[in-house]
Amino acid sequence: MYIKRSIKFLLHKRKPGETNNLAIRMRVTLSGERPIDFPIGHNIDLEYWDTKTERAINGAINKANQSSADINRTIDEYKLAINEVFARYELLEKRKPTLGEIKDLFNDMVGRKTQFISEIRDPNADFFNIFDLFTKTVGEQNQWTPATYEKFSALRQHFKCFDPYMSFQAINDSKMQEYLAYLSKKGFRNTTIAKHLAFVRWFFRWAAHQGYYQGKIHDTFKPKLKGIDGNAKEIIYLTSDEIILLQNHQFRPNEDALERVRDVFLFCCFTGLRYSDVAKLKRSDVKNGFIKVVTQKTVDGLVIELNKYSKSILDKYKDAVFKDDKALPVISNEKMNEHLKRLGQVCGLEEPTRVVYFKGNVRHEEVYPKWALLTTHCGRRTFVVTALQLGIPSEVIIRWTGHNDYKAMKPYIKIVDELKERSMSKFDNFGKL
Repeated sequence: MYIKRSIKFLLHKRKPGETNNLAIRMRVTLSGERPIDFPIGHNIDLEYWDTKTERAINGAINKANQSSADINRTIDEYKLAINEVFARYELLEKRKPTLGEIKDLFNDMVGRKTQFISEIRDPNADFFNIFDLFTKTVGEQNQWTPATYEKFSALRQHFKCFDPYMSFQAINDSKMQEYLAYLSKKGFRNTTIAKHLAFVRWFFRWAAHQGYYQGKIHDTFKPKLKGIDGNAKEIIYLTSDEIILLQNHQFRPNEDALERVRDVFLFCCFTGLRYSDVAKLKRSDVKNGFIKVVTQKTVDGLVIELNKYSKSILDKYKDAVFKDDKALPVISNEKMNEHLKRLGQVCGLEEPTRVVYFKGNVRHEEVYPKWALLTTHCGRRTFVVTALQLGIPSEVIIRWTGHNDYKAMKPYIKIVDELKERSMSKFDNFGKL
C-alpha cells in the first residue's frame, strides 16, 4: 500500500514580514488531515533560503555559525526518517497511521524523546538476545500481528545462518554487503530483499536509540536494487471472457469444493474484496443491497454496493450454515490458491503470461499459462480492471476498494489504456471487411 502524504520544508515567520533568523520546519500533511510541523533545530535568513528546492543556498551561514551544508544535511536526515516512518506502516502495519503515531515514531527515530539515551549499554551484549528484546518490546508497543512476528522471526533466522556469531561491533558497510550477497545467493528477488532490508534498518535504528549499537548503518546502507519500483510487475487479472468461462463451467458431482472456490473467487471479482476480508465476511455485514466491512489490511470502513452477480453468489449460500455465521464457504488462503490453479487449468485459462523480476543485476523473464499464476488477489485486481474498462471513475473505484490514493490505480489505468489502444488498432482492418 502507499500512504498519500506531502513533506515540505519551510520557514516559520513569527510575525508578517519577518525575514531574519527564521526557524526551519518540516511540515507533514496526510490526505484529509491537519498538517504536523517538526522544527529541525536550525534557523536561516529568508535571503539564504531556496523555496524551490527547500534547501539552504550553498555557502550560506546562519547566525549560529552553521553552514548550509550542516542545515541541508539535517533536512536530508529528517526527510529520510519521516519516509521510513511511512514505509514501516506501508510494509508492516499496512494501514494509515494516526497523527499521534507519526509524531511519536518520528521523534523516537530522530532521538528527540530518548535523546539517544545518555547511558551507553554493554557493547558486548549478545546480538541475538537484543534482537529478541527488540521483537518483544516493539511488538507489544505496536501491537504486531502474528504475520509481523513471523517476518521478524525469519529475519532472525537469516542473521543466524549468515553469521552465528554476529555482533554489533562487526556491523559496517562491508559486513552489510556480505549480508546482501548472502540474501542474493538464497535466491531472493530484489523486491523481497528491499522489504527485508527495511526491517533490518528498523532493528538497527532501535538498537542505536537504546544504546546497544553505536553505528549509523541504518542511515548509511542504502544499496541500489534494480526492479524494485514496481514498474516491471505484471498484474494478473481475468478478462470478461475468462470470467464468463468460470461462471459457465459445469462441475462434476465430486467437485463441490472446486465449485465453492470458484464462487468465492468470483465474489472477489465482483466486489473488489481482499481474501482476508471475504474470509471474515458475516451475514450481519450484508445489508439491504450492500455490504459493510472494516478491512483487515487498512482498517478502513467500506460500503460496497452489491451488483446482480455478487448478490446471486450470496443468495446461493443464504441457507447454508458456516462457522461464526460466515456468509460464504471460504477455506484457507493457501488451499484456495491451490484450488484456483486447478480451476483455471480445468477451465482452459492458458493465455501465456509474462513475469519479470530481478535477482541482483540480472533481469529474469518467465512465461507461464495464466492458470499457474492465479491467486485470490487476482479477484481484486480483476475487479479494478473491469471497473475501469466499464468507464467507472477512479474516484468511485477507490471508495469501493479502499486504495489510499490514485497512485495505486496507475498500473491498472495503464492496462486499460493498452487494451484501448489494441482495440482501436482493429479499425485498421475496417476496409477489408
